[in-house]
Amino acid sequence: MEFFAWCMIAAGFGMAIGSFGTGLGQGLAIKSAVEGVARNPGASGKIMTIMLIGLAMIESLAIYVFVVAMIILFANPFTDTVLQLLGK
Repeated sequence: MEFFAWCMIAAGFGMAIGSFGTGLGQGLAIKSAVEGVARNPGASGKIMTIMLIGLAMIESLAIYVFVVAMIILFANPFTDTVLQLLGK
């Protein structure tokens, strides 16, 4: 298979794995926050603040995966080397 086709496959798998992991993490964080508020409604403000900060940190992982996938697809540092090796 061609180098650029492998790059597309790698970017697709990276996005799939990254999205799965962040979705799982966010779901668990929200579940725990809702359980915490249900047990102690008086602490809901503090729990929600901490949850939102945690969700932002989890979401940053998805953004990093997206950036790496875009680099693989559009700004691959090995493109020139591969084209030279292929004689194109």
